[in-house]
Formats: sequence, structure tokens, C-alpha cells
Amino acid sequence: MLWRLLRYPLLTLLLALLGLAAYMGWVATGLPGQHEKVGQVHERPVSKAVIIDRTMQMQELRPGGRPPASQNQILFGDLHVHTTLSWDAFIMSLPILQGGGSHPPADACDFARFCSGLDFWGISDHAESLSSQHWRETQASIRQCNAVGDQTNPDTVAFLGFEWSQSTVQVNDPSRHYGHKNVFFRDENSPQIPARPLAARRWDPAGWILPANLALPIVDFGGRQRYYDLRRYVKERTEPETCPEGVASPAIVQDDCVEVAPTPEVLYRKLDEWQAESLIIPHGNAWGATTPLGATFVSQLNPRHHDPLRQRLIEVFSGHGNIESYRPWRRVERGPDGQPVCPPESENYTPGCRRAGQIIYQRCVKEGEPEALCRARQLQAQQGFLAAGSNSGFTVVSGGSADEWGLSGQCEDCFMPAFNYVPLSSAQYALALSYFGEQGEPPLRYRFGMIGSSDNHTGYPGTGYKEFNRRMMTETRTPRSQLLRDLSVAYRGPVSSKPREITKVGNAFERARMGSFLYTGGLVAVHSPTRNRDGIWDALQSRQVYATSGERILLWFDLLNPSGADSAQSLPMGSEVQMNDNPIFRVQAVGSLMQLPGCPRHVVNNLEAERIASLCHGECYHPSDERHLITRVEVVRIRPQMTPGEDVNALIEDPWLVLPCDDQGEGCELIFEDPDHRQDGRDALYYVRAIQAPTLAINGKMNFCLERDQDGRCLRHRWCENSPDNDCLRPDEERAWSSPIFVDYDFETQDQAGLQALDAASQ
Repeated sequence: MLWRLLRYPLLTLLLALLGLAAYMGWVATGLPGQHEKVGQVHERPVSKAVIIDRTMQMQELRPGGRPPASQNQILFGDLHVHTTLSWDAFIMSLPILQGGGSHPPADACDFARFCSGLDFWGISDHAESLSSQHWRETQASIRQCNAVGDQTNPDTVAFLGFEWSQSTVQVNDPSRHYGHKNVFFRDENSPQIPARPLAARRWDPAGWILPANLALPIVDFGGRQRYYDLRRYVKERTEPETCPEGVASPAIVQDDCVEVAPTPEVLYRKLDEWQAESLIIPHGNAWGATTPLGATFVSQLNPRHHDPLRQRLIEVFSGHGNIESYRPWRRVERGPDGQPVCPPESENYTPGCRRAGQIIYQRCVKEGEPEALCRARQLQAQQGFLAAGSNSGFTVVSGGSADEWGLSGQCEDCFMPAFNYVPLSSAQYALALSYFGEQGEPPLRYRFGMIGSSDNHTGYPGTGYKEFNRRMMTETRTPRSQLLRDLSVAYRGPVSSKPREITKVGNAFERARMGSFLYTGGLVAVHSPTRNRDGIWDALQSRQVYATSGERILLWFDLLNPSGADSAQSLPMGSEVQMNDNPIFRVQAVGSLMQLPGCPRHVVNNLEAERIASLCHGECYHPSDERHLITRVEVVRIRPQMTPGEDVNALIEDPWLVLPCDDQGEGCELIFEDPDHRQDGRDALYYVRAIQAPTLAINGKMNFCLERDQDGRCLRHRWCENSPDNDCLRPDEERAWSSPIFVDYDFETQDQAGLQALDAASQ
């Protein structure tokens, strides 16, 4: 541990001299590092025969006799992909973290085309770490990717975008927290595309990248060029000035300045100034590592910070986990004076602040200290955790181990949950909210369609096609030696029964436990009339989309009677309708194709063996003719708030229905009705989850506890972070989430019917 090493003055002096030598070596030799390039896209597309075969595999099974409302083809994509143009992806690529070096946009294109076999994908590097030069180069690379294929029936479509990454986790202020959003543009080559990426803030290297980089070329001499490149990368992003405020975005004459849009309102205004057709997709909202303890979707549900024409989708599943599910427990509560209070434990949940106090109390008692002193330290640890914030609260406990923290802070009964779960930032909670403006105006609501994506940081779109190679196909990164792993957690300090005093909110990731909550990522599926850009975009815009946890499950979800009981017309997922009859729905679901080992012939014939090994890691999307089985369909009903302050706990019904699926290898068709809609007289939305039979998945549903004490408390857990070569495969139920169908109650028609009845009675 570093804190132990620093007890030796001579060793400390040696470390300081090594860092100084590295710095002086840079100054003397002028080694600037190399500009991070975007790469060269492979010039041969996937053949038309392969595309036809792939399309048939996705369309040939439609259970039941009645055709779906959407008879369009189903296409699969990934709209959340980072290359090493993103600062965090660059850090993860370093050899000291067992990274694979540069992963440019061209690699992402080739990976989507050959390794994961995606129909479309979108690049979403962090805007705050994109230089103007890299933004221009990214646009050129996306155009190059699209130019390879047939423009009318392409093998894959690449969308241009960036990630707007806003967070107040470092100041622990939930009232000004809006979260991360991916911004995508319909066109790849238009004068209406912003000249610069629109960042939520200027990028700050956080004071640690450059100091650490002084010694890295010596500590890891063989990888020194990558560390020199990091120095160049940081310089390119920190030297430009901030663009002037108060000037319309297209009128800014500086080409290489950093343009900042600190709130969603400013982001929408700047996009309006460019008149760019765009979609904005929130993601990772319930991931506690970037979300303050008390964050809630309420803070941005207002006309200033929510644009219902652009913000039509939400990413419910990614490599950082599932953010779908609402739970009634809280990470923090507020006392009568407005100050944060640590909530009590509840079933399947222990707040992190509560566990911090328990650890300190247990240590104190074990040391034989007086009970009153131990209780005082327990309360001090609880409040210290709350003051430190979401991802740094654990540092209040000096020397705390993963086993001591256990599953505190986690949603223990959620499917592949995001780490340190935030229920008030979940998709279900958002869908249950209403903003009430002027009297007589309809309430403003989030009407999100559901998508999945990878949030991958190695330029690998669609990593969930197979469950393998956890180190490269998930966000898991660990130093490659035990010594370096010890040094990376040295800030925890020696084990102590006294809580640490946290003087400021930090940004320390709890990697010892987080590695068990990182997954291969999800996919977005669209019901599109064509394979081209316009067809896919229109499907996204109309919410004819669904999410999967990575498997290519086929899913249709329709409202059968939008115009009354005798209607022959049906409406697909994502639709909005006003009706007073009880709605009748149909679900059709087919399991994903089982995978064969290795890569299909068209990839082997197209790419060199060395490229398949380095890019695809020897495994590609390679479907067989056999499908996984669907075991059941779960229906979720949410009835949004009808009055201000209405209790959300009673509005989210999950699951509202569970429908068994008798799947004999061809999926199943299920029909259900809401018998309460007419009599309850309130708006509602419905979506479904199609659940597959259990298969092995990286960080699947695990029995985390290996050893318990006499009171049933877990003493030793199963964690993955310290075993980077272990894929941590466990059986879990992969799934697909439909977009909701929004069924509003037609109060105007009801009132007119009531008046007519009164008139008839009076006559």
C-alpha cells in the first residue's frame, strides 16, 4: 500500500526523483506525443446475400395468425459508443490498465460491420473532451463508414452524435443535476450540424492525469509512447479558450474554442440556432457513480429543461446496468430543517450511509471502546457519507473492504442493476411524473420510448452479441499487477474505527465492488420500413423501438382496439391514443438465435486473421438456426400523476400482469385487456418485458454471499473486480423491453356524453 511505502523517506525521495526525471526528460527532448487519429475504415462492405439472410432471420417468425401493427423489418443497433477520443476511454486504453491502445471511430465502424453485425450504430464521444479538430475528423470518419455500403440498402448505418455529460455529483447538488444525454443528428453531412460539440462544461483533467503521467513512462517503460500521447491529448483539449457567451452558436467565429451549454435549456437553444434535426437520449440516470444521492427526474420536468420533441427516448439498459425499475426506498431523506438524513434499512436495501455507520460501530465495539463513543462515531460516519456524496461516501470509512460494504446501496431484487442504484432517477419513476403548469393546460410528461445500448468505451458497438472476454467487452479495467492494484486503492488508508473527515466532495470510484455491476451492454431495436438512414431515424422519432439486454429478441406490442371494440386497425408500441374503452393489447415475442463459436464465413473472407483476433477477439455475431425460448411476458402499468404531489408509489405497478409463454421454439402470442381503464377514468401507459430462459451472462444473477454469520449477515462475498481473467458467468434471464403505449382518458368525450345524458333525462 502506498501509505505504507511513504513511511520510508528514501523511497519517497526516489519516487519524487523518478517523477522529476520523467518531467525533465519531456522538457529536454520535447516529446509531445501523437495526435489521436480516427483511423481508416475497411473498404469492403458486407455482401447483399448476407444482409438478405440476416433480414430473413429477423422477420421469418411472427407468432399467431394476425399480423402485427408494425409489419416493418426489425433492425438492431447501438446508439451509445465511445472511442478513445473520449477522455475516459483514453484513460481506459492505457497499458497500465490492461487497455488495448487506441480505439478510433474507424474501429467502431469495422466492429459494427463485421464483429457484432449491427444494422446501425451511433458515435457518442464526450463533448467536453472533443477538440474542434477531432469533431471535424469524427464527421469525416462517419461519412467514410457510410460511404462503404450501398446507400439505398446499406449493411450498416452510422449516425453522428456526441454525449452531453452533465453531473453535479462532485458538488453533491441534486437540484441542478440533469444527467448525461446523447445527442444524435439525422444527417451526417449538413451545414446545420453544429461547428463544435456542445459540452455541459469545460473538461478538467481533475489535477491527477498530468501528475500521474510524469512517472508512468518510467513505471511502465514499455508503454511510454501511449503516456506521451496522453500528454498531447490533454494539451489539445485544455489550451483552447471558452467560446464567447451571448453570441448565437452559428455566429461564433472562433473555430477551436470550447462551446459550453451548462443546462438542457441552453443545449436546446443552441440546437435550435443550428436548426439541426436531432434526438436527445438520457442514459445512466440511476447509475450512482455519476448521480448525486438525492437526484430525481423531477428537477428537469419543466418546459425549460425538457423538450418532448427531441427527448423522446431513454436508454434503460447499458453496460452500466439497468435503470428501468422504481423502488420505494431512498438513498437519502430530508429532515424538517431540509438537512440530509440517513434513511433506515428496508427489505432488499441497505443505504450506503447506514452501512458506513454500521462498519464504524462494529470496529469501535471490537476495540473495546465505550458504547456511547461508538454510537457517536456511527452517527458521524453516517453524516460524513451523506456529505461526501454519491460516489465518494465510501471514503469516510478508512480501509473499508468490499466485503464490509457488502450489497449496501444496491438494488438487490433488480435485473442487472446499475451500481449504487438511484430509484428517483429510474425510467419508471420518470414515466409516472407530471408537471402542472398554467390552469387548463395539459400536464407535461416524459413520454419515453425504451432503448438499450452498450455505453462502450473501446469503440465496440454492440458488445452483447456474446458473453465473453469480460476485460474487453465490459467496462472492467484493473491494473495488471497486484502491486499496482494495491496502489490504486491506497487512498483508503489503514483500517480505523474512526470515521474520516471529508473536507470536500470527491470523485473516487469504488472499483472493488463496481466491477460486479458492469455488463456487456444492450441493443436498440427499431421497426423500420427500410434499412437506410431515413427509415431508421423515423422509427426512432416515432418510438417504434424497443430495448434488449444484448440478445436479438424479436418483439411486437400492439393496441388492438384504438377506435373501439370492433376496430380492425391496431397501433404499434410508442403510440399515443385517447380512448375510454378498455384497451386490448397483443404481444408477440420470439427468442434470440443461439450463437455458434468463432466468426461466420463472410467475416473470415473479408478480414485478415490478425484483424479478427485484434478487433473481434476471435468471436463474432454468428447465429445458428436454433432459438432461445421465451418463458413469460411481464406487463407494467403506470398511471401518471393526475394531481400535484400524488404519491408515485401507488402509480407504478410492476409487474401488473405476468403472462406465461408456451414457447415451442417459435415464440408466442399473448392478448390481454385492462378491465379498469373505463371505470377508473385516468391516463395510463403500458409496456411489456419479454423474458428469455436463463443463459450464462457476465455478472449475471449471482449468489453474492459465500459465508454468513450466525445472524445471517454476509461475511464474505463473491466479487469480480479482483479477478480480471474470470468472466464471472452466471445464469440470468435476458430480456426485451417494449416502448410504452400511452392511453389517455378522453375526458372531453366523457363530459359531452354526460351532458347528453342529462339533456335526455330532462326531456
